[in-house]
Amino acid sequence: MADSKKNITGKLLGKQKETISEKLLGKAKEDPVKKLLYKPKNGFDRLSAADEKAMNAYCEDYKRFLDHGKTERLCVDYCVELAEKKGFRAYESGMKLKAGDKVYCNNRGKGIMLAVIGSESLAAGANIGTAHTDSPRLDLKPRTLYEEAEMAFFKTHHYGGIRKYQWVTIPLALHGVVTLADGGTVAVHIGEEDGEPQFIINDLLPHLGKEQGKKPLNEAIPSESLNILIGSRPYGGEDDKDRFKLGVLKLLNEKYGITEEDFISAELEAVPAGKARDTGFDRSFISAYGHDDRVCAYAELAGIFDAKKPKKTAVCIFADKEEIGSEGVSGMLSEAFEWFMGELCRAQGVELRECFAHSFCVSADVTAAYDPNFADVYDKKNAAFVNYGVGFCKYTGSGGKSGASDASAELVGKLRKLCNDNNVFWQMAELGKTDAGGGGTVAKYMAKRNIDTIDAGVPVLSMHAPRETVAKLDCYMTYRMMRAVFEQA
Repeated sequence: MADSKKNITGKLLGKQKETISEKLLGKAKEDPVKKLLYKPKNGFDRLSAADEKAMNAYCEDYKRFLDHGKTERLCVDYCVELAEKKGFRAYESGMKLKAGDKVYCNNRGKGIMLAVIGSESLAAGANIGTAHTDSPRLDLKPRTLYEEAEMAFFKTHHYGGIRKYQWVTIPLALHGVVTLADGGTVAVHIGEEDGEPQFIINDLLPHLGKEQGKKPLNEAIPSESLNILIGSRPYGGEDDKDRFKLGVLKLLNEKYGITEEDFISAELEAVPAGKARDTGFDRSFISAYGHDDRVCAYAELAGIFDAKKPKKTAVCIFADKEEIGSEGVSGMLSEAFEWFMGELCRAQGVELRECFAHSFCVSADVTAAYDPNFADVYDKKNAAFVNYGVGFCKYTGSGGKSGASDASAELVGKLRKLCNDNNVFWQMAELGKTDAGGGGTVAKYMAKRNIDTIDAGVPVLSMHAPRETVAKLDCYMTYRMMRAVFEQA
């Protein structure tokens, strides 16, 4: 009886202790002082099993987008294919539109704008996501084909900011279009499929590279040496002129109808060959060509596809030419965007300027992910880390914010609240130390239109390299952010 009473008492005391302990822990959690602190968390420490499954499915779709979209033209083609399956129609001037209608405007095959008409008037503004689908690459020069030392080469002009030493001795594919003498255009795609030939740029062997090795990285491989090896089989006899060029031209003419003069009206791009691949034993990364900025472009596209009944009109933009200043008819400085938005506004009797003044734009562009191998160029307290979610960039630019649009406190607060309300993991980011360099986005061009704009996007390792690396978690959270922007901002 005594033992039984003792056991009961022990159990009661144990329960009482547990209750007291729980209360103390609860008080510690509710400590108002600790709530003052901000401590970012790794996304995997708060990712649910359901979200991880959705993340992996999303990233498989994203890899397919990358493999289909090795150039800005191919991105537009694939976007149209996907959009039409989702019920989008090509916009025609004067088209009557109502809430819920889905339209797209193909800008000359190199940029595209999609819109889902909201239930509110465009006088209340639109929610806009803008990304770019051009990436650093090697363009063929107009007079590109030559022979030297009984080998045939293409001369190139690099497009965008590359580190030239990274582009030698890697397998290259060729994509683009050639307009022929008769005005017809042929598409050229070679180097991606199994069994197809690929191309390469030679480098100097280390046995003879003593002097080259003394040069700075940016000078060791001059731009004019980025010549692509394309053949060595001659056509004709030993005394024939240009027989190594002719050997290549004969093959191109047989397959595509191309002559040497046709290269003058061609847009051919040499890009790294190969598909997007899971990276790491745990498959937590994706390495591929063109994450900058197709990783954000696809987040926008999937976001507008999945957005449920947006109140404000949702607009997704794939822009071209960002890597060389956003100039040209397909870049973000073009008035193609004004034309498209003006058409939508006119259909509702709304002034375009009124729409822009009340609009909200996320310039969805990548940022630099902290890399411990090169820690000296980052401000660790303000750098983006992989697996911490989408990176907000209040400003880009260089030095003293030169070339930045510098989003307001209210704008940062708006996006921060939107992400918190929708359980989107996010972090603040800067593009390295103040004096280390810098970069820009299309944000300032959207802001110039009197549109409130903020940069946000995926942190990237090895940005602008032939193969860049991103974390799947950050890709997925950027999609979640864009969907929330289209649905609720």
